[in-house]
Amino acid sequence: MTDSTHTGGPGRLAGKVALVTGGARGQGAEEAALFASEGATVVLTDVLDDEGKQTASAIGARATYLHHDVRSEQEWSDVVARVIDDHGQIDVLVNNAGVLAISPLVMTAEEDYRRVIDVNQIGCFLGMKAVVPHMVERRQGSIINISSVAGLMGTPGMIAYGASKWAVRGMTKTVALEVAPFGVRVNSIHPGIIDTPMLEEFERWGIMDAVMQRVPVGRRAAAGDVARLALYLASDESAYSTGSEFVVDGGMTAS
Repeated sequence: MTDSTHTGGPGRLAGKVALVTGGARGQGAEEAALFASEGATVVLTDVLDDEGKQTASAIGARATYLHHDVRSEQEWSDVVARVIDDHGQIDVLVNNAGVLAISPLVMTAEEDYRRVIDVNQIGCFLGMKAVVPHMVERRQGSIINISSVAGLMGTPGMIAYGASKWAVRGMTKTVALEVAPFGVRVNSIHPGIIDTPMLEEFERWGIMDAVMQRVPVGRRAAAGDVARLALYLASDESAYSTGSEFVVDGGMTAS
């Protein structure tokens, strides 16, 4: 995880409050740590309570953890209200929470399909719905929705995951157009093969080597590669970027 000790001035996110879902481990934890190192107050949420508390503690005083099931509209309302009560504002939302299921269409159970859609797609929808009124009222804010290269191209064996990530891409553009007049930005990040616990599913199916053959740079990305892009979108440096896809995939979608 990124060293959360900032040593170079006030930081690119000084004075900002960021809410990062799925922040207990992997990519979300890396984003939370980097944001804190750049001066943000970070609230990371997850359903993995022990890991979430440990991650927040490791990051330091700038980070706190809240239990949060992103599938629940009531829990979204409670978390957003809590962050505003505790910190007065939410400047950045990273809809990072996600799950992966790999199976061909005819082997995909409806229950498994709905679980992926509920977390990846409905969770993102509910997050934007909960945070946008506050950001619009303040006439500022950055929402960063974590999609995937599976939201840019067809991916055999990932009908549920692909559907959810294409939806995240579409919702991002729609909401970006709705809130642009109010100074709120919405963008999506599309990671490729990132070295996080999610890759265990590729290993379980024995397809990791085949997947890596589709990565021109020939290596997995580190979670920090995605976190640094999220930092750019969270900061004022990206003030003129909204409704766009930002790809971190080692060239997977270049051809």
